[in-house]
Amino acid sequence: MKKTVLCLILCLLTGIGQASAQAKAEIKFDKTTHNFGTFSEEHPVVSCTFTFTNVGKAPLVIHQAIASCGCTVPEYTQEPVLPGKTGTIKVTYNGAGRYPGHFRKSITLRTNAETEMLRLYIEGEMKAKE
Repeated sequence: MKKTVLCLILCLLTGIGQASAQAKAEIKFDKTTHNFGTFSEEHPVVSCTFTFTNVGKAPLVIHQAIASCGCTVPEYTQEPVLPGKTGTIKVTYNGAGRYPGHFRKSITLRTNAETEMLRLYIEGEMKAKE
């Protein structure tokens, strides 16, 4: 009898664990690439904001946002984003001291979402001072 009760309890706990593990966050962006177009070396700092929605069933947490270059700085929503709610990632590119021309940078995100790692991209063309 004790073995039967113990077995039932273990099955119940396993089932509860699997059910809670299925509720995952899922991140959906309005866009994953931003093109700044052409801007002058006289005003080398440009920014954009990526907006995302948690379309999953659990709170979404961004653990890291890492830029591919020191000239690019991401700032992101630090608190968990509840299901159905939105968050932002602001990306600033500083072209001061860089050679004019075309650039393409990436920002790698690490999250607790179904897709744990994804990349955002910024690009543009900085024209030399005249």
